[in-house]
Amino acid sequence: MTPEFVQLQNLAAESFGAKVIYCTDDFFAPVQNLLKPGRGIFIEDKYTEYGKWMDGWESRRKRTEGHDFCIIQLGAAATLRGLDIDTNHFLGNHPPFASVEGCKLPMDTDVETLLAHDDWDALVKKTALDPGSQHYIDMFSDYLYTHLKLHIYPDGGVARFKVYGEVQTDWNQYNSDERLDLAAATMGARALCCNDMFFSHMDNLIMPGRGVNMGDGWETKRNRTLGNRDWIVVKLAHAGHLKQALIDTCHFKGNYPDTCSIDALMLDDTIEVTNENIDSFEWTEVLPKQKLQAHHEHYFDLDTTAAFSHVRLNIFPDGGISRMRIFGHKLQM
Repeated sequence: MTPEFVQLQNLAAESFGAKVIYCTDDFFAPVQNLLKPGRGIFIEDKYTEYGKWMDGWESRRKRTEGHDFCIIQLGAAATLRGLDIDTNHFLGNHPPFASVEGCKLPMDTDVETLLAHDDWDALVKKTALDPGSQHYIDMFSDYLYTHLKLHIYPDGGVARFKVYGEVQTDWNQYNSDERLDLAAATMGARALCCNDMFFSHMDNLIMPGRGVNMGDGWETKRNRTLGNRDWIVVKLAHAGHLKQALIDTCHFKGNYPDTCSIDALMLDDTIEVTNENIDSFEWTEVLPKQKLQAHHEHYFDLDTTAAFSHVRLNIFPDGGISRMRIFGHKLQM
């Protein structure tokens, strides 16, 4: 059974900004594959000059003492709730065991400092792995982590390594007049609900960077209902005064929405917006309907005097948006 923690942010996703900082060996398959989406694929007759092509991280057969490991920088400092060590398609070449350690260091810590760092917390003890399987591991800690070390014993292949948790931003480091993207997933914003995400997931809307292709955005199906409106609700990383919105239709050329608008809401943290209760709230329009263009970054002034904790992006009648940024100033608590 899939655990509930997989509904949280995958902090080790390449799309979330996570990076592999170091690995001891990735002779057969590059370690960066660990952070890619999905579970990995298998192409039966595909080979490279090094051997069988594998969609994961695979080290060579170790003929010396020791074991292989890699160091991953998470996309943001966070508390961890669960892991998935996935050996999908690694059958005769998976590691028999794995363990995980973590630490909290500045996000820009260099490789030499990480390798010399000797204060790593043991998060997952040496655990047996099965071939071709997902290994879900629950954890609950209030400690913050920025870097993880995945050990495999003694060598072999892992398809994906996913780390689920909750971003924890130190808001004391930001002044109330500092302009921030309050809708950034890396700051702790979350896509809560939407009426449709047939072609691509709502979480993509607030990921870092511009979309890499048309699948890396939020796209609804074609709706034939006259006057249709599709929508998505994002809980901001911090309540704040909204100053500007960026609506990016990157890669959406024949399927971008005709127009968009934005509503906002101020709610207590204990109240969750869902598909079932969305119409029970009194939303404030902060951006009236605006025309959109294909494959274009649109900047719209908001300049609200009130503070808001949630925004709802409305698109008419349907289509795809690559990214949404909501720039503003954090509310002084």
